[in-house]
Amino acid sequence: MDHTSRSNAASTNATGMVDVLVPVALDQTYSYKVPRGMELKAGDLVGVPLGAREVLAVVWRENANPDPRLHNRLKEVSEKLDISPLKGELRQVVDWVANYTLSPRGMVLRMCLRMGENLGPERVRAGVRLTGDPPRRLTPARQRVIEVLSDRLLHAKSEAAKEAGVSAGVIDGLVDEGTLTVEPMPPPPPPPRPDPEFGRPDFSPLQRAGVDAMRALAANGTFHVALLDGVTGSGKTEVYFEAVAETVRRGKQALILMPEIALTGQFLDRFAQRFGVRPIEWHSELTPRTRARNWAAISEGTAPVVVGARSALFLPYADLGLIVVDEEHDQAYKQDEGVHYHARDMAVVRAHIAKIPIVLASATPSVESEVNARKNRYQRVALPSRFGGQHMPHIEAIDLRREPPARGRYISPRLAGEIRGAIEKREQALLFLNRRGYAPLTLCRACGHRFACTICDALLVDHRFRQRLVCHHCGFSMPRPPTCPHCAAEESLVAVGPGVERLQEEAAALFPEARTMVLSSDLITSIETMRSELAEIAEGRVDIIIGTQLVAKGHNFPRLNLVGVVDADLGLSNGDPRAAERTWQLLNQVIGRAGREQGRGVGYLQTHQPDHPVMKALIACDREAFYDSEIDLRERTLYPPFGRLASLIISAGDRPSAEGLGRKLVALAPRDERVVVLGPAEAPLAVIKGRYRFRILVKSARGFDLSDYLRNWLAVCPKPSGNQKLEVDVDPQSFL
Repeated sequence: MDHTSRSNAASTNATGMVDVLVPVALDQTYSYKVPRGMELKAGDLVGVPLGAREVLAVVWRENANPDPRLHNRLKEVSEKLDISPLKGELRQVVDWVANYTLSPRGMVLRMCLRMGENLGPERVRAGVRLTGDPPRRLTPARQRVIEVLSDRLLHAKSEAAKEAGVSAGVIDGLVDEGTLTVEPMPPPPPPPRPDPEFGRPDFSPLQRAGVDAMRALAANGTFHVALLDGVTGSGKTEVYFEAVAETVRRGKQALILMPEIALTGQFLDRFAQRFGVRPIEWHSELTPRTRARNWAAISEGTAPVVVGARSALFLPYADLGLIVVDEEHDQAYKQDEGVHYHARDMAVVRAHIAKIPIVLASATPSVESEVNARKNRYQRVALPSRFGGQHMPHIEAIDLRREPPARGRYISPRLAGEIRGAIEKREQALLFLNRRGYAPLTLCRACGHRFACTICDALLVDHRFRQRLVCHHCGFSMPRPPTCPHCAAEESLVAVGPGVERLQEEAAALFPEARTMVLSSDLITSIETMRSELAEIAEGRVDIIIGTQLVAKGHNFPRLNLVGVVDADLGLSNGDPRAAERTWQLLNQVIGRAGREQGRGVGYLQTHQPDHPVMKALIACDREAFYDSEIDLRERTLYPPFGRLASLIISAGDRPSAEGLGRKLVALAPRDERVVVLGPAEAPLAVIKGRYRFRILVKSARGFDLSDYLRNWLAVCPKPSGNQKLEVDVDPQSFL
């Protein structure tokens, strides 16, 4: 760290000591002396010695009452970084999230400082310019470099080498010869500001009330939660853009959270159509240099609008004025590794602490948000019809008990006929199956051997495109063997059940003239590839789309008018308390891709349970009936949002060790009539990555401080030892 900034002024506190928080898995702060002449205040980023190394830290508070016995033993702060300090609002968010989720504060802080050693001013890049005479030895490679630089302008060294098709060594050789001169590249200009007056759309009469509500929300500038509840295709994005525009007019920053930022090419184009420029992006696929540049722009306030994945919530905004959570119901907002948090809920917390408005947008709101809107905790802004007068899709059930597919097939005759009709009308069809790969099970017909992961309690999925059998939980994979490893039978292996790859094979056999494409997360090689494939579909160069839940993420396919759900019952059989809600949301979102621009969309649900409440609500397009029944069930069983849940997952390298620790924990659970402790029970996925897993489920009343209960409980429990591990998940979304 070499971005030192020392002031001649006296330290801001009389004691000359500060407590700093380090972005590592520790909950406590450490005290350091402030060197003479350095001025520090809470929020400043500093370098401090920790053990034998120098680490990044944040001044969390001044230490007004230090222990006098430690004064001579304390180390000094090494340097103050020339970086905007973390505001008190963000430090309060860190403390709140850590307290609520029982996570070390250092790990929450780490999400705010994603850059690590890349923090600070951007490294100066070297550029080269043609200034001298040609070299004495002019090779073809050198000639190409000279031709590229013949404009005598300054070029980035790496870009010049790439354009000329040469190595960096050729450039260096020309510098040594005096043909090229090395000069520092000027810093990149700040990102252009979005123009709130650019591309203002014409709103329908039904949209104008929502637009007025969004503008008023942003103009008011105080904490307020609005649920933008609009059917698929109603123009929710364009409506909440008006809240973003008002925020930009007021000189503040807006954050738009999205569940799948890597798949938002269409969204970025729509943003540019409205504001004239693209927003700043924040997600894991950015290069380190772009991440550093964007982080600096956000912290300095030169990034008016940020579109990001859930981690963007913890960035150090200079003046945040609005948060939008798009597709607020999406399960991807839950982080299940490291700090276990739900980005939608923590976004509401950050908005409350920062005293700013927040918009939650969805066509299928979560039950929690629906209840909050019904109880008037959230303002409901409704968009009940599609933009441009388009009708909502008509939905029909195909009862597989009466109209089954042919043996070995998965597309029923009626659905196949409808797809053929769509192709003849030059329309697109979508086949949806939320199952990756070719088949979920491979077994031997001779002995019944099933191919399972060697280190997980899970079956291997056949991926024909990759020619591998793959575990979706740990990543283990192996080639599909020619013989059974159990009985050595030849040509006895058979794929059981369908995945999207198998559906494409069946679609190609049924409709040989059709162009097909599979959209599945395991087939994505890059963001650019994915956006290119989505563009092909939008331009009509694909007839049949075969996809997993990836296709439900807000994409707009103009020619798509038919959706066939191959196995509508798939999500209802996993024992998840939210199974009905998730199935209803997912199928609504998938079928909502149809009929958005021309014609009338239609959705077909292949199901063995046409009388299931979820199927009946979908077919009748009766969302109120679904919410009424689901809310009533949650209220009677005291499941969220009428009760609270926490999950404790105990894992170890052997089963007795994991179960033993689980039993010790339960035995020490404080007795409280408002709390029910269930377990320990073997987790549904009992082994992952060779670790045996047991789960304790803790259930309490809604108003009960469950986090405090867990903290007091775990304080008196034995700590995990050896290879034991304990993970605490407050408000769990997964029950595997």
